Amino acid sequence: MKTQPLSPAWLMCDGKVLASADIANTAKSRRRGLIGHTSIDSALVISPCKWIHTIGMKFAIDVLYLDATGLVVKTEHLEPMRVAAPVRRSKTIVELPSGSIERFGVRVGDLIEVRSA
Repeated sequence: MKTQPLSPAWLMCDGKVLASADIANTAKSRRRGLIGHTSIDSALVISPCKWIHTIGMKFAIDVLYLDATGLVVKTEHLEPMRVAAPVRRSKTIVELPSGSIERFGVRVGDLIEVRSA
Protein backbone atom coordinates (compact mmCIF):
# COMPACT_ATOMS: atom_id res chain seq x y z
CA MET A 1 0.00 0.00 0.00
CA LYS A 2 1.32 3.44 -0.93
CA THR A 3 1.91 5.87 1.96
CA GLN A 4 -0.25 8.98 1.77
CA PRO A 5 1.72 12.25 1.94
CA LEU A 6 -0.47 13.61 4.78
CA SER A 7 -2.36 11.80 7.53
CA PRO A 8 -5.07 13.41 9.69
CA ALA A 9 -4.40 13.88 13.39
CA TRP A 10 -5.29 15.96 16.44
CA LEU A 11 -2.92 18.30 18.27
CA MET A 12 -3.49 17.84 22.02
CA CYS A 13 -2.25 19.55 25.20
CA ASP A 14 -3.32 18.63 28.74
CA GLY A 15 -6.04 16.34 27.35
CA LYS A 16 -7.60 19.14 25.28
CA VAL A 17 -7.76 19.29 21.50
CA LEU A 18 -5.93 22.39 20.28
CA ALA A 19 -6.36 21.90 16.55
CA SER A 20 -6.82 19.45 13.75
CA ALA A 21 -3.53 18.55 12.12
CA ASP A 22 -1.99 16.91 9.10
CA ILE A 23 1.14 14.79 9.54
CA ALA A 24 3.67 15.02 6.70
CA ASN A 25 4.43 11.31 6.20
CA THR A 26 6.81 11.36 3.26
CA ALA A 27 10.15 13.03 2.57
CA LYS A 28 8.49 14.95 -0.27
CA SER A 29 5.64 16.23 1.91
CA ARG A 30 8.12 17.23 4.64
CA ARG A 31 10.25 19.15 2.12
CA ARG A 32 7.24 20.88 0.59
CA GLY A 33 5.57 21.85 3.86
CA LEU A 34 3.21 24.75 3.21
CA ILE A 35 4.96 26.08 0.10
CA GLY A 36 2.37 26.82 -2.57
CA HIS A 37 -0.52 27.07 -0.10
CA THR A 38 -2.45 30.33 0.10
CA SER A 39 -3.37 29.87 3.77
CA ILE A 40 -3.21 27.39 6.63
CA ASP A 41 -6.38 26.07 8.24
CA SER A 42 -4.95 23.34 10.46
CA ALA A 43 -1.61 22.40 11.98
CA LEU A 44 1.08 20.74 9.87
CA VAL A 45 3.31 18.29 11.75
CA ILE A 46 6.77 17.66 10.28
CA SER A 47 8.98 14.96 11.79
CA PRO A 48 11.89 14.53 11.90
CA CYS A 49 12.68 18.23 11.61
CA LYS A 50 14.99 20.77 13.30
CA TRP A 51 14.41 23.90 11.20
CA ILE A 52 12.09 25.38 8.60
CA HIS A 53 11.79 28.35 6.28
CA THR A 54 8.93 30.37 4.88
CA ILE A 55 10.59 31.17 1.55
CA GLY A 56 7.93 30.96 -1.15
CA MET A 57 5.09 31.38 1.36
CA LYS A 58 2.65 34.28 1.28
CA PHE A 59 1.53 34.21 4.92
CA ALA A 60 3.01 34.19 8.42
CA ILE A 61 2.91 31.12 10.68
CA ASP A 62 3.45 30.19 14.31
CA VAL A 63 5.88 27.36 14.99
CA LEU A 64 6.25 24.86 17.84
CA TYR A 65 9.54 22.98 18.17
CA LEU A 66 9.07 19.69 20.05
CA ASP A 67 11.68 17.32 21.48
CA ALA A 68 11.43 13.53 21.19
CA THR A 69 8.90 13.38 24.05
CA GLY A 70 6.63 16.13 22.65
CA LEU A 71 7.91 18.79 25.05
CA VAL A 72 7.80 22.30 23.58
CA VAL A 73 11.43 23.50 23.52
CA LYS A 74 10.83 26.70 21.50
CA THR A 75 7.99 28.73 20.01
CA GLU A 76 8.37 31.18 17.16
CA HIS A 77 6.41 33.43 14.82
CA LEU A 78 7.74 33.49 11.25
CA GLU A 79 6.83 36.03 8.60
CA PRO A 80 7.01 35.04 4.90
CA MET A 81 10.43 34.79 3.25
CA ARG A 82 12.32 33.97 6.47
CA VAL A 83 14.71 31.19 7.50
CA ALA A 84 14.54 29.95 11.08
CA ALA A 85 17.68 28.89 12.92
CA PRO A 86 17.95 25.14 13.59
CA VAL A 87 16.85 24.04 17.06
CA ARG A 88 19.17 21.25 18.20
CA ARG A 89 16.71 19.57 20.58
CA SER A 90 13.87 19.64 18.05
CA LYS A 91 12.64 16.34 16.64
CA THR A 92 9.26 17.58 15.42
CA ILE A 93 8.00 20.92 14.17
CA VAL A 94 4.36 21.98 14.20
CA GLU A 95 3.39 24.79 11.83
CA LEU A 96 0.23 26.65 12.87
CA PRO A 97 -1.86 29.58 11.66
CA SER A 98 -0.45 32.92 12.81
CA GLY A 99 -1.70 33.80 16.30
CA SER A 100 -2.33 30.18 17.34
CA ILE A 101 0.37 30.05 20.03
CA GLU A 102 -1.16 33.00 21.87
CA ARG A 103 -4.73 31.80 21.28
CA PHE A 104 -3.96 28.28 22.60
CA GLY A 105 -1.74 29.57 25.43
CA VAL A 106 1.07 27.14 24.53
CA ARG A 107 4.39 27.81 26.25
CA VAL A 108 7.88 26.33 26.35
CA GLY A 109 7.69 23.34 28.70
CA ASP A 110 4.17 22.27 27.67
CA LEU A 111 3.72 18.69 26.52
CA ILE A 112 2.09 18.34 23.09
CA GLU A 113 0.62 15.09 21.82
CA VAL A 114 -0.01 14.40 18.14
CA ARG A 115 -2.83 11.84 18.13
CA SER A 116 -3.84 10.06 14.93
CA ALA A 117 -7.43 10.81 13.92
